[in-house]
Formats: sequence, C-alpha cells, structure tokens
Amino acid sequence: MHRIIVTITCLFISMALFAQPQSSKEQQELEKERQQLKKELEQAQNLLKANQKVTKENMSMLGIINRKLSIQENIVSNINREINLVDNTIYKSQRDINKLQLLLDTLKQEYAKSMVYAYKNRSNSDFLNFIFSASSFNDAIKRINYLKSYRSYREMQGDNILRTQVLLKTRIGELGQSKKKKSEVLTVKSKEAEALQAQQEEKNKIVSKLKAEGKELNNQIAAKKKQMKKVNDAITAAIKRAIKEANDRAKKEKSDLAAAAKKENPGNLGGTTKPKKAIKDKTTKPQESVLLASPDDVTLNANFERNRGSLPWPVGSGYLLLHYGENKLPNGVVVSSQGISIASNVGTPVKTIFDGEVLLVNNYDDVQMVVIKHGRYFTGYSNLRDVSVSKGQNIKKGHVIGKVAANLDGVGAVDMQISNDKNQDLNPEAWLLRR
Repeated sequence: MHRIIVTITCLFISMALFAQPQSSKEQQELEKERQQLKKELEQAQNLLKANQKVTKENMSMLGIINRKLSIQENIVSNINREINLVDNTIYKSQRDINKLQLLLDTLKQEYAKSMVYAYKNRSNSDFLNFIFSASSFNDAIKRINYLKSYRSYREMQGDNILRTQVLLKTRIGELGQSKKKKSEVLTVKSKEAEALQAQQEEKNKIVSKLKAEGKELNNQIAAKKKQMKKVNDAITAAIKRAIKEANDRAKKEKSDLAAAAKKENPGNLGGTTKPKKAIKDKTTKPQESVLLASPDDVTLNANFERNRGSLPWPVGSGYLLLHYGENKLPNGVVVSSQGISIASNVGTPVKTIFDGEVLLVNNYDDVQMVVIKHGRYFTGYSNLRDVSVSKGQNIKKGHVIGKVAANLDGVGAVDMQISNDKNQDLNPEAWLLRR
C-alpha cells in the first residue's frame, strides 16, 4: 500500500512539474494578432482623416468606416478569445491546486503514521529482536532489507511533502497571475468595446447624412456606374482585339505553311494521282484557346491558374471599398461591380499581381488604366496615375505599373478586375491572398 502511494505521488508530481502550459504561447499569438489589427486600424484611421480634409461624406467614406468597424470587431473577438484562454488557465490551475492539496493531506497523514510507528519502535533492542527472531538466515536478510526500505520510504515521504508544498505554492502563484491577467484583459475589452460603439455612432452619422443627401448620392452612384462601364468596355475591347490578333496570326501561319507545302510539292500536272490525306496525330490534344499558341503561353497560363488564392494584392496596404458583385448602399441602391475597389493612399505604387504582357494602356476621365495578359487570363488595373509601362511590354510579378489616383469621391483607390478569354468576369477576392 505504501509503495502504491509513493508511486502515485511521484508520478503526479512529475507530471505537474514537467507539463508546460500552452496558454502562454497562445496568448503571445493572440497578442501578435491584436497588434497587427491595431496597425490596420491605425492605417484606416489615417486614411479616413486624410480624406476628410479633401472631401465630405460619400460612399468611399462609408467603406472606410465599415472597414474600421470590421477591424474593431475583430479586436474585440481577439480579446474574447484571450479571456476564454485565461479562464481555461484559471480552471486548470484551480484543479491542480485542489489535487495537490488533497495529495498533501494524504502524504501528511501517511507520514504521521510512519513517525508514530517509528517512535513506538525507536529502541535499538526492538530492531535487534525483530531481526534475531527470524526463523532462518534468509528470513533475517529479508527483515534487514525491509527495515532499510522502510527508512527510505519515510525519507521519500518527507521529500514528497516538500516537493508537493513547493508545487502547490507555484500553482497558487500562477492562479493569482492568471486572475490579474484576466482583470487587465477585461479592462482592455471595456475600452475596445467603447471604441467600437463610438465607431458605430460615427458610421450612423455618415449613413444619415448620405440618406439626407439622396440626390447627391444618386449622382455619385450614376457617375461611378458610368466610369465602371467605360473601364469594362475598354477591357472587353482589349480582350476581343487580342483574340482577333491571335486568330489572324494563326490563319497566316496556316496559310504560310500551306504555301510552303505547295511550293515543295507542286503535284503531277498531267497525272491522276490524288494528293494524300493528312494523317491526324491522335496524341495531340485540342488547343484550349487561340491565346495559348506557344509553350510559353501554356506555361504562363497554367502557373496563373495554379496560384489562384495566393496572388499578391496590387497595393501593399489597403482594403476593399467595393466587393465583387452586389454592394448595397445606405439608400438601398445596389451597385453591381465586375471587380473590386481597393482603398489606399493617393500615390501608393500599384504592382502587377503576376507575370504577363501589357495589352493596353488607356486614359479615361483624367486617370489611366492598364490591362495585362496572363495566357488566357487578363487583369485590369484602373484609376491610376503616372503609369510607367507600355503596350507590348513583358513584365514580372511585382512590377510597378503606376500609382493610386483619387477616385470620383476624392479618395485614393485602385480598381481591379480579372477576366478570361470568354469575357467572363472572375471574382478577384478568390484569386488574391486572404487578408
């Protein structure tokens, strides 16, 4: 029985001593995430202040406020996760303390019993009588070993009591630190919740003003739709032109090959021999697109498709003002976007998201746009200024093609679209890295 108690005690203490809590690492990760969110929130606030100096409330301002609210909600969610983590740590610490207290009580009781027994049998003659009363020499040896084991057991009991007391004190200290940490985190949560409420009120004010200025808001929407149509028409025309040029090249190559074959084999002018039919190569796959005429085009196209969901954003810092698809505005009007609009500071460098060939550089409404071909895919970047590439130029991923210009609301933003050779608009958010 004594050995079982000692074994269980040693095992529990060892597990308690060597078990490293994961809460500290998780808290560090949560803190790192919260600092990143704080940085994004600061960027959004700075952009909002900069735009408030040059323009009044508009759709873009509402987009910035919505972004701030989203970040602030993520911060509050982050804090709630940390509170849950601290609560879990407190629960585990309290559970360990209860187990250690119960174990310590058991150890003290066992130690007290062994001390009473040792006191009652403290005389040397008692030990000698115990040994010499053995029925045989082997029995005497066993009794000597028993007395040594019992002495070792008492010493181990004392050591276990001391180790358990130290561990209990450590766990009590950790529990106190966890409770202190929870109090601090709750204070932070209260401040962030107040900030969230203030931002919600700021959004409500902007929404109210936009609703009150219904005519002006409708004019903004109409102007935006008109501009979006210009961009879409330009991209569509560029894609059609690229396909036509590719078809023309294919026809010319076919014609040149036929002329060369005729020149090499003029045929039997007076004979009746019929020309042999061309043998089809059954191993050759049908060409998917006229735009994939060369191995380089095929490779570029495959690499672009392979990077779906991991392509970089065209600007280093920014967030969405308009999502792909339908965007509902405060007055209930729905604006359908064939791409995305990314808010960023005016003058921010805009970079291509993948290797390709510049297909179009165009001016519209005092700003510029660039269309780049990636095999059978096309990316369009509009609302640019200071464009630094030219048509026909081959560029690599990350190449600066221009800078962010102010949009119709006076807010810095770059619009981006992704299309294919069938003139189908694709959702850029599904192709870019998640932020």
